[in-house]
Amino acid sequence: MSKRILVIDDELDIREVVCLSLEEFGGWQTDSAGSGQEGIHKASAVPWDAILLDVSMPDMDGFAVYAQLQADGKTQAIPVILLTAKVLTSDRDRFCTLGVAGVIAKPFNPVTVWKQVAQILDWAT
Repeated sequence: MSKRILVIDDELDIREVVCLSLEEFGGWQTDSAGSGQEGIHKASAVPWDAILLDVSMPDMDGFAVYAQLQADGKTQAIPVILLTAKVLTSDRDRFCTLGVAGVIAKPFNPVTVWKQVAQILDWAT
């Protein structure tokens, strides 16, 4: 059974590159959302094996999205990987205290980002 991954990022190019990598190299099914609100709606609509979530988005940032996902019984068990350009030690410490599954730094290699997802989630590749 193929894994299903939701990519939430306000940048269309990032969503397309990540989804393409996950589908072509990982063999997984993907969908994407261009805003936090759209992402929350899609996350609760169908079951997901993981969510890749951008931290810096207008209107609703990744932290607010993550908090809402954690507050909803339908979505709180879905592993969340943050996509972020914020890779300072203080930022990583904050991410760890949230309980996210992992962090992938931007810019990332589009050919290997699927391997990073598999490694973080301990999925066989």
